[in-house]
Amino acid sequence: MGQIKVEKNAGGIPGLCVIEPTVHGDARGYFMETYNQRDMEEAGLTMNFVQDNQSCSTKGVLRGLHFQKEFPQGKLVRVVKGSVFDVAVDLRSDSETYGKWFGVELTEENKKQFYIPEGFAHGFLVLSDIAEFCYKCTDFYHPGDEGGLAWNDPEIGIEWPQLTGAYQGTASADGYQLEDGTALNLSDKDQLWVGLKDTFRF
Repeated sequence: MGQIKVEKNAGGIPGLCVIEPTVHGDARGYFMETYNQRDMEEAGLTMNFVQDNQSCSTKGVLRGLHFQKEFPQGKLVRVVKGSVFDVAVDLRSDSETYGKWFGVELTEENKKQFYIPEGFAHGFLVLSDIAEFCYKCTDFYHPGDEGGLAWNDPEIGIEWPQLTGAYQGTASADGYQLEDGTALNLSDKDQLWVGLKDTFRF
C-alpha cells in the first residue's frame, strides 16, 4: 500500500476500519493525503463516496447515535480541529457482533480516520473546546429517513471517556457532565431515541 495503514475489523467488529495516513512533516508544517482511491482499493476498501460533510461543535456536545434506515450510509470520518470520541454500534441483524460497539479518539494530532460501513449507528462526543469534524458518505442524506439509538443504552454500555452521570432510563442529558464540569449537550431529538431492543435493525 501507499500512504495509509489500515486496521481492519477494529474492536473485533467486521467492517470497521481505523485508517492512519502517512504524514510528511518538517519545520514548515506537514502534508498528507486524506483520501486516495487507489490506496483504499489496495486495502480492500472499494466504497464509493458521493457526499462530503463538515460540522463544528463545542465541548460536551454529543451527536448521535444516528443512521439512515432505507438509505444507509457508510462514513469515513476524521477530525481537522480538536478531539472527539467517535463510536459505531453494529445494527446488522445477521451479524455475530450485533449490538456491539467500538470507539476511537480522533484528533487533529493523531489524524486517524474511522470507516463505519452501512448498517451501523454512529455518534461522537466532543472532548476539546471546539471540534471540526469531516466525513465522506456513500449515500446522500435523505430527509425523513433518519433513525437513532439512545447514546447511553445500558444494554450496549458505551464507555464515553471523561463523562460522569447515572442512567435514568432515558437518553436525556440531565445529570451528565464531563469531568471538568462541562454539561453534556444533546439536541432535543437525540434525547428521545430508545434503546437497542426497541430500535431499528438492518
